Amino acid sequence: MVDRILHQISGIVTLNDTERAAFVAITSFRSLRKHELLLRAGDVCRAITFVHSGCLRLFYNIDGVENTVQFFCENAWHTDYGSFLTGRPSSENTQALEACEVVQFHRTDLEQLYLQHPVFERLGRISAENAFMSLGARNAMLTNQTPEERYQQLAHDRPELLQRVPQYHIASFLGIKPETLSRIRKRMVSRV
Repeated sequence: MVDRILHQISGIVTLNDTERAAFVAITSFRSLRKHELLLRAGDVCRAITFVHSGCLRLFYNIDGVENTVQFFCENAWHTDYGSFLTGRPSSENTQALEACEVVQFHRTDLEQLYLQHPVFERLGRISAENAFMSLGARNAMLTNQTPEERYQQLAHDRPELLQRVPQYHIASFLGIKPETLSRIRKRMVSRV
């Protein structure tokens, strides 16, 4: 599992053997059952998670309604960065949509790694910048695109989600009702 992470990291920073060994030493592995929560609102997020296999869903529960914000599948990184940095309770829920195998890196271990090997601070900065840009792109999508354009973009950028994720979660992610998603899909099929 760690080899895949190290390969991904090598596209961002170069690690020597000592740095690689130090990184591997702080990894912990976790299996999640389908529907199991990785993080529950009210808990403090104490780890950064790499998805080795499976798919996670990030959502907020607002007055009993689940609002899906993002999906994290193989090779994706996830954390509630605000809770992770401050130690405050999270308002997010992260749930396994499928059985998942994840690798986690706990905050206290990462802090030591940053002190001992500054290359990981650079990796952390670049990762935070990428997460910020991804959030900006999502906000722009929700603000500037019609529901049909959002669906088309999702189908283009992440077609595997349309097969793996229940349609009501896709609708929530797109900021629309399931009925609206059904109408959009029907229109698209009739055009083909």
